Amino acid sequence: MKFIDLVKTRKSVRKYTDRPVSRENIDICLDAARLAPSACNSQPWSFVVVDDKDTKDKLAEAASSGIYRMNTFIKTAPVIIVVITEKSKYVARLGGTIRNVKYNLIDVGIACDHLTLQAAELGLGTCYLGWFHEKSVKKILGIPNSKKLDLIISLGYPENPELKTKLREPLDNLRRYFIPGL
Repeated sequence: MKFIDLVKTRKSVRKYTDRPVSRENIDICLDAARLAPSACNSQPWSFVVVDDKDTKDKLAEAASSGIYRMNTFIKTAPVIIVVITEKSKYVARLGGTIRNVKYNLIDVGIACDHLTLQAAELGLGTCYLGWFHEKSVKKILGIPNSKKLDLIISLGYPENPELKTKLREPLDNLRRYFIPGL
């Protein structure tokens, strides 16, 4: 598949089949994330994969409870990947402080994009969740309060694999070329 076709294929999936995802395919997706570039090669990420149905159901219920109810769809995903944002290396943190940029968040975004694009190539669907009950997720998974969870990714086979046209701004609205002297 050409890269542009892969980008056009990847979509946010909110309904999954109950077909299990093999750990081999999960690891292929995580390896794609692992290979992502990062500021000063900090690799400021780690992943907790939850594919045990009982734990996954408990985690999905807790993550999408209360004011986070809009994300109850994750209950249908056979796999939930919790992304832990780690600290960048000292030089990247220093540069980020000077520039007021959180490089570790950019790096995690790149890694997770690699993961979701790899999943799409394998015929898997994903959805990013940034709106979830972090404290409950940490408690269920035994993650220390000192750690930061910025994202959860649901993973599974889409219930409806049909592609819809992506509604995006036209390129001409987003791009401009710099022309010296003008």
